[in-house]
Amino acid sequence: MMVSLVIPVFNEEEMLPRLFGALSRFISLEQTDKREFEVVLVNDGSRDASWALICGQHEKDPRFRGVCLSRNFGHQLALTAGLDCARGDAIVAMDADLQDSPEVVGQLIAEWEAGHDIVYGQRVKRHGESRFKLWTAHGFYRLMRLISRDRTPYDVGDFYLLSRRALDRLKAMREHHRYLRGMIFWLGFQPKAVPYQRLERKAGVTKFSVARMVRFALDGIISSSTMPLYLASYLGFASAVVGLILTVWSFVVHYFQPGVVRGWASTVIIILFLGGIQLISIGILGLYLARVYDEVRGRPLYIVRENTPGTGGQI
Repeated sequence: MMVSLVIPVFNEEEMLPRLFGALSRFISLEQTDKREFEVVLVNDGSRDASWALICGQHEKDPRFRGVCLSRNFGHQLALTAGLDCARGDAIVAMDADLQDSPEVVGQLIAEWEAGHDIVYGQRVKRHGESRFKLWTAHGFYRLMRLISRDRTPYDVGDFYLLSRRALDRLKAMREHHRYLRGMIFWLGFQPKAVPYQRLERKAGVTKFSVARMVRFALDGIISSSTMPLYLASYLGFASAVVGLILTVWSFVVHYFQPGVVRGWASTVIIILFLGGIQLISIGILGLYLARVYDEVRGRPLYIVRENTPGTGGQI
């Protein structure tokens, strides 16, 4: 029985030595005659020494394997590359910053051995993060829970375990704009939660800027829900109602207050209001259409530049 740990890496040269040490200690404690481990590290176009460190660790410990992508494809596609080449009977996705502790991985494995195909870590507390990050994360997860068809639980990141049969079904879903934490709950399989406290980053800095957070949130919303399209329709209906009310008001003013010069302010407001509604609706349609275009082109999700020996990467 093999357990694969899949970890995307982007400019983490400061963090990798700590990560290697923590995972080596964890594997030493958890590995038995009936259970072995591999660690699949996916270098997502890092511009620092991350790939050299991964190769060096592989030479010291062949259980650490590396996949180097040709450029930065983004966290979700890098994670997909690692899942594609993982060989385990159970596969654990986690980040390289050690905020999701390896000790919790043992709890995920225990729940898998108890018969669960999907086991996810659910954050009950997040240490070392700003109020802005906590507030936006809180709002995002609740918004996704409200509008998503996938019914993603609250406060869940890319820290989860998949059985081999769950992963095989996930791998059949090859859309380009991926929101993996939502896709795994679309699979069903009665997922099991493991509550845990997310730790503070010990080295390096987060690579998830505000711009990346916004793009990720948009991908999650559009990939998991058609609610924005309904919202555009609702806005159009609301603007029609407002227009009808203003029309009635104009007739009332014309017949009951003759001679009063009115209309320039309301005309400008109406034009700006309707113009804004139209642009918002066109923008929403454009986001969905762009995703259709990306799928129709049929390009590969990622390109592998090189692997450490013995590691297979799917293109």
